[in-house]
Amino acid sequence: MSASEAFMRWRYRLIPDHVVGEILSKNWIDNAIPILFLGVAVAIFSTILPGVMTTGSLAILARVLGEYLFIAMGMTLVLKAGGIDLSVGSNFALCNFGALYLVNALGLPLIVVIPAVLFLGGLVGAVNGFLVGYLRLRAFLTTLVTLILVRAIVELLSLKYSVAASYSETLVPQWDFLGAADILGVPFSLIVAGIVAVATHILMTRMRFGWHLSAVGGSRRSAFNIGLPVKRIVAQTYIFSGVFTAAGALFYASRLGSTSGTVGVGLEIIILTAAVLGGNSLGGGRGSVAKTVIGTMIVVLVSNALIRMGLRTGASELVLGTIMLGAVAIDVKWMKNRLKVLNKAYVSPTFLSLPPNPETREGSGSVYEVNNKLGDVGVIGKGELDGPEDVILDEDDNLYCGSRHGDVVRFFAPDYTRHEVYAHIGGHPLGMAFNSDQELVVCVGGMGLYKITRDREVVKLSDETNRSLLSVIDDSRMRIADDLDIAPDGRIYFSEATIRYNTSEWMLDAIEARGNGRLICYDPRDGSSRTVLSNLKFPNGICMTDDGESFLFAQTWDCSITRYWYDGPKKGRREKIIPDLPGYPDNINRASDGHFWCGLVGMRSPTFDLALRMPQYRKRMVYRVAADEWMYPNMNFGCLIKFDIDGNILEVLWDREGAKHPSLTSIREHKGKLYLGGLFNDRIGVYDIPGADPTWTGIKHYWGGKKDG
Repeated sequence: MSASEAFMRWRYRLIPDHVVGEILSKNWIDNAIPILFLGVAVAIFSTILPGVMTTGSLAILARVLGEYLFIAMGMTLVLKAGGIDLSVGSNFALCNFGALYLVNALGLPLIVVIPAVLFLGGLVGAVNGFLVGYLRLRAFLTTLVTLILVRAIVELLSLKYSVAASYSETLVPQWDFLGAADILGVPFSLIVAGIVAVATHILMTRMRFGWHLSAVGGSRRSAFNIGLPVKRIVAQTYIFSGVFTAAGALFYASRLGSTSGTVGVGLEIIILTAAVLGGNSLGGGRGSVAKTVIGTMIVVLVSNALIRMGLRTGASELVLGTIMLGAVAIDVKWMKNRLKVLNKAYVSPTFLSLPPNPETREGSGSVYEVNNKLGDVGVIGKGELDGPEDVILDEDDNLYCGSRHGDVVRFFAPDYTRHEVYAHIGGHPLGMAFNSDQELVVCVGGMGLYKITRDREVVKLSDETNRSLLSVIDDSRMRIADDLDIAPDGRIYFSEATIRYNTSEWMLDAIEARGNGRLICYDPRDGSSRTVLSNLKFPNGICMTDDGESFLFAQTWDCSITRYWYDGPKKGRREKIIPDLPGYPDNINRASDGHFWCGLVGMRSPTFDLALRMPQYRKRMVYRVAADEWMYPNMNFGCLIKFDIDGNILEVLWDREGAKHPSLTSIREHKGKLYLGGLFNDRIGVYDIPGADPTWTGIKHYWGGKKDG
């Protein structure tokens, strides 16, 4: 290995490039930026304003936060539906005045005041909702006009009733409780806001209204075309906004009791800044309560710090406006470029140097020398199958295979001309094995590990395993459960080819050539699954050995077969018995003479082997060349090998012309014949093995003795 290749090997081993793509693909990344902004703001203001984070200061901030949260949550609902509500400041002032007048001037009890103020706020929201939702007026202009009109009403009311509203001769403890009470040191208003936030989160994420809201905000035309009541949904968001604004005003009125003409002035800018800064989109369709909470915390903190800094009149609004401008710019740029960046960063090829490629040329004298032993094999189900990745036979000689349509198909012995859908699973069956109860256990791509009982009931065994600690990738869910075999004690060992790509994207894993795969053990005794081996290069076929302590498994992109001891004195040890196959190994199965069969789904090529040592070349190819022009491993031609437990190649079977079975993913020996499956084939092949035991079957060899005992 040259010095440059040694450098690349260590560079890609030590620097996990794929982490960037994984982080960008996470949904929580939208919240990471505002949280980072919040952390920076706390650090800066704590440094330049030593008293800003004291207990007393935080208590005041918490009360303001509780009041603002109500209004911001209402704004979030409006924004998510694609609207905007500029009238929240005036509505806030109106509800504040109304609450004070009802309590102080009229002396009404809170049981009347609270519903009345909420109704008042909702009424303003209903006016906005009717104009914007049903009359389809521009939200920005409509709510701006509402802002002016409501502000005028507040000023007229203040001129006539402000004195009566600002003072009460009778103390109302319950009213004072709203604005001043604490529960366990937490302001009552913040507790109520937290409860409402949880309810709003459930409304937006778990209930029909929230789903409709996302649809309307994402595309109103599409939402209308699928039958959603777009006008009503839009109108409802403004009503919610009005009611939530009234709730915030109630706590504010109780806390300060002010009827000043400056109440609510500029509040719409503060609330909009909070909503957008948290990550809610001005374009609609994207937003959450969590984002709103984060944004509101930032705005409250910044606003309080600006007041403490004693900036001149207008300076605070200037700073908030600048922050909002930056948040809008980030929102637009982030939405526009995030997927572009993700597409460039997700597929991250790494360095892989394979051993020298063995010679396969006809006449070369190599053990892998091309022949034509599969040239005249029989054919089952030609044109009736689609992707029989694995095949298996039961005790009655019936033949089972998977289908890309999500079925397990059974061909009836002895001539295999009739077939039926044995069971419909829904995903592509990729690996199959019978357990000791003669139930068919199946690895299903995209779904996990399943079992088909003898009554044809499909039962899920496992679709998740333990999550790796300190891993950015959430690998608890299974993506491509590939092949399996069952230990004598009933534990099921199966491979998951990759934890980064879905079934339809498995070739991207070849281009990346990273150790994204793993082996998992499912224990039927307690129903648990755990990862046995990880960081494997597309682990594929698994086959138990006769010692009851180890199994063989293939790594497709590593072109190797490894033996792993899961029990006994060598437990935990693994040994690569074939490190340099000329092709990409797939399923492994037992042979009647005690050896093993393995199908090679494709053959190595000097060009792709070289590309594996040039990760930057593959990266440029992915980003600059159309996908249908990418260089992939050669999956158009393969062969079948037979080997012993020490890795010695005993026999190789080729279809030289590639007419019937150019690519093989599975083989199953049964009563002197080999049954051949292929992921890209439309048939199952049958090959007569010269000199093989005509009575040997895999199922009797493995489970027969135990049944008899």
